[in-house]
Amino acid sequence: MESKNYAAIDIGSNAVRLLIKKVTKKADGSVKFAKSILLRVPLRLGFDVFGKGEITEAKEERMRRLMKAYNHLMKIYGVEKYRVCATSAMRDAKNGPEIIKKIKKSTGIEIEIIDGKEEAQMVYNNHIECMEDRCGNYMYVDVGGGSTEVNLLINGDLKYSKSFNIGTVRILTGGVTDEAWDKMKKEVAEAVKEYPVVNIIGSGGNINKLYRLVETKDKEKKRIPIESLKKTFDQLEPLTPEERMETFNLKADRADVIVPAGKIFLTLADTLHAQYVYVPEIGLADGIIDSLYASDNEK
Repeated sequence: MESKNYAAIDIGSNAVRLLIKKVTKKADGSVKFAKSILLRVPLRLGFDVFGKGEITEAKEERMRRLMKAYNHLMKIYGVEKYRVCATSAMRDAKNGPEIIKKIKKSTGIEIEIIDGKEEAQMVYNNHIECMEDRCGNYMYVDVGGGSTEVNLLINGDLKYSKSFNIGTVRILTGGVTDEAWDKMKKEVAEAVKEYPVVNIIGSGGNINKLYRLVETKDKEKKRIPIESLKKTFDQLEPLTPEERMETFNLKADRADVIVPAGKIFLTLADTLHAQYVYVPEIGLADGIIDSLYASDNEK
């Protein structure tokens, strides 16, 4: 057997994640991806960027220290190949490129700002290995702090991919207009007009938390019926973040963003006439590692 350690750092608008996986190629040709560590630090860059247009010096310093810490961890775990991707908040930050240069100089970590299309493609990359049902009509929906990536999958084939500047932190900072909501609904409806029912594959920390909060669900297939998601959303929405923390045992950096995330999923579910959300617990970091492994094994 041959093994190699890969890492991905996902610099999102709400949190920064480090994922390390050991990938083992077995004698029979099969490949096993085993998670070694997943760390999440709520840096919350989007609250700076979507409110002020740039990242503050305080957040910049925290980011530099975090990259230094993640770099040490990758060395400790013997990571041989990694990629660092920044998404919506860093795309929008006026001082994003300048901060990236400073971080590379002080830590050696090179950060790439990826566009919405590449982000959507990468979160799509590894969905199929996690699904038992590879047939049918699905919209892969990855809800982040600054944007939402959607991928339309018809019997496993990618038919449509789009990134919308509608995210949880962007909503909380007043950066999403009614016109933006209408545009997303109209474009998605146009993309699925040939398909009467399209169910959702949900990605991101909020849908995973909602899956754990929902009372009525299909645990075996990891599905949330839309009615159950709506019921939980209706319980969460009228509460303050502090009340959500107390009632639902949520962390502070989850208690505020979980409601706008629920609104995004329910809005798309209504547009798609979806019956359920399938929650396979995968995201951008998984897609990054899939891409790294694939590039190493291209023939």
